[in-house]
Amino acid sequence: MSLSEDQEMIDRNESCTAGQMPMSYFTCLAYILKEWTGVEHIEDYLSYAVYLLWVFFPLIIVFLLPGVILLFIYISIIFVHIYKRKNELKEAYSNDFWDGAKQMLATLWDGHARIWHGYELHGIENIPEGPGLIVFYHGATPVDYIYFMAKLLILQKRTCHVVADHFVFKLPGFKLLLDVLGVMHGPKEECVNTLKKGQLLAISPGGVREALFSDETYVIMWGNRKGFAQVAIDAKVPVIPMFTQNVREGIRTLGGIKIFRSLYEHLRLPVVPMYGGFPVKLRTFIGEPIPYEPNVTAEELTAKAKAAVQSLIDKHQKIPGNVFRALMERFQTRQKED
Repeated sequence: MSLSEDQEMIDRNESCTAGQMPMSYFTCLAYILKEWTGVEHIEDYLSYAVYLLWVFFPLIIVFLLPGVILLFIYISIIFVHIYKRKNELKEAYSNDFWDGAKQMLATLWDGHARIWHGYELHGIENIPEGPGLIVFYHGATPVDYIYFMAKLLILQKRTCHVVADHFVFKLPGFKLLLDVLGVMHGPKEECVNTLKKGQLLAISPGGVREALFSDETYVIMWGNRKGFAQVAIDAKVPVIPMFTQNVREGIRTLGGIKIFRSLYEHLRLPVVPMYGGFPVKLRTFIGEPIPYEPNVTAEELTAKAKAAVQSLIDKHQKIPGNVFRALMERFQTRQKED
């Protein structure tokens, strides 16, 4: 290296370190990394890396946003643990130990629903004052059900229990939150007893399979499941259909890839990647109850319930779903009366 080159390197080093700033930050960074690594023309590699980051940034965002929902759930978990610690001394004489926590969580999730999705709940008057079994279409995540549950608690001071898949109870840290929110995994006898106590219960017959492998065509994937219908018959309660508009546009899955479907069907591993987290308009619609009939069979009631949910989809969801259209619906200030 010649004397002039040595002097130029010294001048550059002093410029970067002394803050004289004759070069851009990028040039400075390239120079420092070149000195550390000894790689020639490292600025070309950096330029290429920045370009790739710019190109793939939207893709990175849509895969990261679903994690915001999971983060929000864990914030809820932390809150109930703090609440439990603060109020554990009051448990002995409190009539409803978790009432304050439920109200706070409802306020938290309702705020998220309003701000991020402009959430609306229609048909709440169709929920009976007594017990009832709510049957709903399952989106990629149950975030719409969480919004519904929060709104119901705020408006009517009622808790709606819900049946969840067994794997949910194996997630680390979830147990306390699930207990507080009245989430259960069954069995049928527990569901019937919950309804006979005069409480509301929600079930998505499609479950995880519908969540992961249905798509923007909103195909109902109940298979041969009719246990929920037998629960309603045994408890002698009405079935209330429910559907949330644009629920599959908020978060979508890669369930169309065959290997993920095979993994689930053979190993029951719900490992399908999700993407999105888009702030689309969400509206939950509650249909008219299907009254209890003593002579109806589980098969007949299942068919009625499925037809009722399908009717809500046909009435309120444009098929196939479209993310851009669902985003534009945020600007509609009022739901059209049908």
